[in-house]
Amino acid sequence: MLGTVIVNEKDRPPFNPSLALISGVLAVSTGAIFARLAEAPALVIAAYRVGLASLILAPVAWWKVRDEIMRLEMREYVLAMLSGFFLALHFTTWISSLAYTSVANSVVLVNTNPLWVGILSPVISKDRLSLMTKLSIVVSVIGGIIIGAEDFAMGGQALWGDFLALLGSICAALYLLLGRNLRRKLSLLAYVIICYGSAAMILWALVIALGLQVVGFSTGTYAAFAGMALISQIIGHTSYNWALKWFSASLIAVSLLGEPIGATILAYVIFDEGLTWAKFIGGSLILAAIYLAARGEKS
Repeated sequence: MLGTVIVNEKDRPPFNPSLALISGVLAVSTGAIFARLAEAPALVIAAYRVGLASLILAPVAWWKVRDEIMRLEMREYVLAMLSGFFLALHFTTWISSLAYTSVANSVVLVNTNPLWVGILSPVISKDRLSLMTKLSIVVSVIGGIIIGAEDFAMGGQALWGDFLALLGSICAALYLLLGRNLRRKLSLLAYVIICYGSAAMILWALVIALGLQVVGFSTGTYAAFAGMALISQIIGHTSYNWALKWFSASLIAVSLLGEPIGATILAYVIFDEGLTWAKFIGGSLILAAIYLAARGEKS
């Protein structure tokens, strides 16, 4: 079981945050599949993902946390919206990468965020990394490289896709670190509605400004939009945003490297993308890294 960090008795979680984190990783693994199935521009896919999620959560937030949101300081609003900005940029770059490179490449590169989280944690979230956590970051990145190594294609388009996925990884790290800071003070619902809502506004503003198609898609594309919003975003992202209150951003980032395993298996089943011994070995290293990161957490 993953260790939890409990500040005091009042902050004791209602159940083991490990369960939320595991659920989140499994749900997030579907994101690349839904994005590949949706026949729409990357910006539109991203806008529908966080837009639909925000619309679903908004009535609940108004009912449950309206007073908390009204009492927030300007600094907390700004940080939550900044987190939403990096979330929007993460989705834009990562989903765009799927048009140029394989699911395995894209998901592996976008999940190199443990490196960036490890580098930036002492500055942004003030979390100190244990030796075990540092080791887990190294092991996890090696595992991710092994998973994607066989699929890396040399060429302009593939390299552009790889660059976009890597940029998405850096944005995801900043999103996680800002969330780690805010979740120490804000309830889950108050944080995610501001974060997802600001991401949705940014993405929809870009979609409208660029004059991209927003309606008239196939039934399958609309189903993919709904799947991303409900499963990948509300269940996936919200689960690990909840866990950010008790786990460090480094542990969350390393745990999310379980995503390439799930996404690679799904891509094999749905798109017939290769599933090899190299991916199995890389996946095993990632699982070992998650275990090491969990051991590195203070209990």
